[in-house]
Amino acid sequence: MAVGRERVMGIVVGYLATPEGRAALAAAVDEAHKRSTTVVVVVSTRPDEPAEQRATVEAELASVAADLDRDHTPHEIRLLDGGDVADDLIGTAEEIDAELVVIGLRRRSPVGKLILGANAQRVLFDAPCPVLTVKPGPTG
Repeated sequence: MAVGRERVMGIVVGYLATPEGRAALAAAVDEAHKRSTTVVVVVSTRPDEPAEQRATVEAELASVAADLDRDHTPHEIRLLDGGDVADDLIGTAEEIDAELVVIGLRRRSPVGKLILGANAQRVLFDAPCPVLTVKPGPTG
């Protein structure tokens, strides 16, 4: 467990400012309201990420936090520099004793459906709790 962090319990969601990330966040918020729990938004960045790209991510997360505040959704936002999405999601889920992890998946071609992304596969197999996968609607 990380120093200074208490066990939040709740729902961990992997987020990016993409249709898949927004679909995952919406599903996590819906589940949090049903379960009366906290949403822990996890964003993984690379340690060598350029400052301007990081500033864009931070601005997006400020907008997400404002939306969650308006929606009265208890939340915590974690911008992690581990660089490994699956490790960051699994580690956060273990740390907070998560009830659920939510991840977004891309729509794939018929051939692509035979192969699940490596990060998604690792989260599905290694998460310490159930994993909900969601896809964006047809309009994204």
